[in-house]
Amino acid sequence: MENKKILARMKRKKRVRSRIQGTSEKPRLNVFRSPKHIYVQAIVDSTGKTVASASTLSPELKGNLRYTGNVEAAKKVGELIARKCLEKGIQKIVFDRSGYLYHGRVKALAEAARAGGLVF
Repeated sequence: MENKKILARMKRKKRVRSRIQGTSEKPRLNVFRSPKHIYVQAIVDSTGKTVASASTLSPELKGNLRYTGNVEAAKKVGELIARKCLEKGIQKIVFDRSGYLYHGRVKALAEAARAGGLVF
């Protein structure tokens, strides 16, 4: 069962990634979700460089979170990535949910990033 879920997610991820691409003006905001943590990166695909990144393991958040695998932690990560992107002069991004449903932690992260000033 688990293998089928992973394969279905990879299939969705591949389909979405064929259509979206991050540029230097609008980097791709990529999300990875594990049972314990959530990670997000702003990536410029033309150069393959990560412009900004944040996760529940970031030094800014590590001691402040009681549990790292919930919606509240995802909101904090969304706020942090928005702050880091705005510091680097990035306001517009392309959101890549990596085949995950836009629900729960992924949705909370995206809404917190929008509230923090990112446009996507």
